[in-house]
Amino acid sequence: MNSRPIALGARLKEIPSIHTLGFKPVFKDYSIEEQKLILDAEKIYYPTAFYADLFNAMGKQTFPSFHTYKFAMDKIKQTAIFHMLDIPHPKTRVFYGEKQKKTILDFFSFPFIAKKARGSAKGKGVFLIKNTGDLSSYLKDHSPAYIQEYLPNDRDMRIIIIGKKIRLAFWRIAGSDNFKTNLSQGGLVCFDPLPPEALNLASMAALKCGWDDVGIDIMMHNGQFYVLEGNMKYGTRGFHAAGIDYKKMLAALILKGEL
Repeated sequence: MNSRPIALGARLKEIPSIHTLGFKPVFKDYSIEEQKLILDAEKIYYPTAFYADLFNAMGKQTFPSFHTYKFAMDKIKQTAIFHMLDIPHPKTRVFYGEKQKKTILDFFSFPFIAKKARGSAKGKGVFLIKNTGDLSSYLKDHSPAYIQEYLPNDRDMRIIIIGKKIRLAFWRIAGSDNFKTNLSQGGLVCFDPLPPEALNLASMAALKCGWDDVGIDIMMHNGQFYVLEGNMKYGTRGFHAAGIDYKKMLAALILKGEL
């Protein structure tokens, strides 16, 4: 009998201590033995967004959680839950349709941030809107319009929570001539200590939202801390910079029963 933890997604497929079966959208395409392993497992690791819904309906535990998958790359949903849970978040509003888009300047003054509302990561789909020309260009290709106040700063904080614990936290410092702090956009990693208030805010936000595998981005502006967003598809460059083997760390946490 297989005693290794069962995973579907490819995150740990190179790790022999984790039995990764791969993603097959047609359940019957798994062998009879694989189907039994999946159905008998107490918990499924990296179930993929497709199976996370199904396992949740069945009452089967997963890591990451069902809620983590439901909010992945959906800024509209994240903003809504931040507002509902009173989690500090920059002033943000979503504008649907041409009639609503014409009112953007009734709510925001230049400069402000505009983002692709769904499906973007690594700093892509984020724009600094300085004038009506910038706004017109953004609106041509983006609907709905996700508009957020601009809080000038040259750095923010990435706090990665896996399970219910902070596993890594660091500053992201924007590169020259770039307002984005994303490492994939030229941002730099800095391991100077982070304010305890930011660490506590990240832990609180992840817990309240039901996210157990997430990079929480936090900015400090005028003495106030704001949760910018939760990144479920966070990069691993920070772990590499800290000298941590990300995949081996995950496997060890799973085998110790911490995830």
